Amino acid sequence: MNNELFWWQTGVIYQIYPRSYKDTTGNGVGDLRGIIEKIDYLADTLGIDAVWLSPFYPSPMKDFGYDVANYVDIHPLFGTLDDFDELLEKAHQRGIKIIIDFVPNHSSDQHPWFQESRSSRENPKRDWYVWADPNHLSPNVGLSEGGGYPNNWLSVFGGSAWEWDPTTRQYYLHSFLKEQPDLNWRNPEVKAAMFDVLRFWLERGVDGFRVDVAHFIMKDPEMRDNPPASREQLSFHRPHGEYDSLEHLHDKGHPDAHGVYRDFRALLDEYSTSSARMSVGEIHIFDWGEWVNYYGNPAEGLEFHLPFNFSLLKAPWEAQAIRQAVEDHEGALPSWAWPNYVLGNHDEERIATRYGVEQARVAAMLLLTLRGTPTIYYGDEIGMTDVDVPPDQQLDPFGLNVPGLGRDGCRTPMQWSQEPNAGFAPKEVSQLWLPLADDWGQTNVQNQLDDLTSMLSLYRQLLAIRKAHPALQWGSYTAVDGVPEGCYVYQRQGAGQTLFVVLNFTGGPQRLSLQGDGLILLSTHLDRTGPENLRALDLRANEGVIIQPGS
Repeated sequence: MNNELFWWQTGVIYQIYPRSYKDTTGNGVGDLRGIIEKIDYLADTLGIDAVWLSPFYPSPMKDFGYDVANYVDIHPLFGTLDDFDELLEKAHQRGIKIIIDFVPNHSSDQHPWFQESRSSRENPKRDWYVWADPNHLSPNVGLSEGGGYPNNWLSVFGGSAWEWDPTTRQYYLHSFLKEQPDLNWRNPEVKAAMFDVLRFWLERGVDGFRVDVAHFIMKDPEMRDNPPASREQLSFHRPHGEYDSLEHLHDKGHPDAHGVYRDFRALLDEYSTSSARMSVGEIHIFDWGEWVNYYGNPAEGLEFHLPFNFSLLKAPWEAQAIRQAVEDHEGALPSWAWPNYVLGNHDEERIATRYGVEQARVAAMLLLTLRGTPTIYYGDEIGMTDVDVPPDQQLDPFGLNVPGLGRDGCRTPMQWSQEPNAGFAPKEVSQLWLPLADDWGQTNVQNQLDDLTSMLSLYRQLLAIRKAHPALQWGSYTAVDGVPEGCYVYQRQGAGQTLFVVLNFTGGPQRLSLQGDGLILLSTHLDRTGPENLRALDLRANEGVIIQPGS
């Protein structure tokens, strides 16, 4: 093993959406004790190295925890601080690191800070949020008397990003819901308070932070209008309706954010003497030159350990397009920066829905064999698909405000067994917070543990092979040319090991000609291993293989 690398480089991260993992209280909502109950599944069944927990803070739940009303406590739905401490302790006993969500761009409108801020213009916390007068010359229609919106900025969740406050007769900024007012990171008191939040959790022993919409925290101080979007402009993975009508030059991603994240990194480094603390930044930027800046640099100061790389989510699911996304990512990284990949999370369609169940196996092999840190979304390891949630049961504010863009379908309860409620909640519970998939009786952990060809068996073997081969943990990456158009082949090499990953992205058979003989370590079909003539390597439809070449 390369002793110069840290756990966040060699390990695999697993995202848990706490509402949907395991309900132990019988209210139809998952909780921290449910995660404690499943810690052996994470450690022993899967062999996960780190868990990222989506928000569990006190919140009115307008955006299901991303509207934080108290950054240093636990919502009673999920448990208590004692429960969190127990989870942390038991995870650490099993060698699992804990990463928690940090939501710096906005709070809940119910947070005491905002309650003070909106109470009067003279309140000491007035400048903790972004307030602006009506623009009497603005062509943008506003809700105020005698003036329009301060500018044309839009909310990601639909409509204007400005909300009129009749008490103090100004607008406040909300890049998301109106119940999520944006904090003013240009005020040093805000930065100090939020860094104290980080210290609170670091001193409890957390190992890292996933930073929500990290590039939003600093806006143009002149608050200029955004220009209309060009056809060439890149956007999020899924279209965002009216929001995509503008090019978002001024309402996020201001260069001043880098100074904040350099200080953020320095704070993490203060706590890294005994064990490395890390940060993952949610940064939906698809210009590699701009995106890579969020790593920082050794001369001016480092920033995120891992700015999330969403390029695979953006690329068409075709061999050459995926290879190009990987090559672009590799080419953008300076020598000291570490790559990372993700194929699913709480905001995106599930892998098996996006690519189909057969190609979801190929996607699993890709994710767990590329160079860099992979993040797995809960349930993808059993091939869960999006649930078509009936309109009267939809809860996601994004989908309610912008029809068709709801994220409820990828957030449904984990399917553990054939027991009532899929083993997610006690059998007495009559209604879960979101409905189960129709196939929960077949697609669940219990069934797949006993099926040696299941998706869960594939993930378990991929994770075990990755752990056993330093070439996959930290070895070099080289793409292999001269393969059929529908295939993607690359070599991983390190610690005296060489492995080939051969992926068929098509629904038909493919024959490849590599050099020499080799040993198949794993097929995504889980039905062949052993010696193979690489000069005439036959792949079946939707098959991937990991090969150890002969000498």
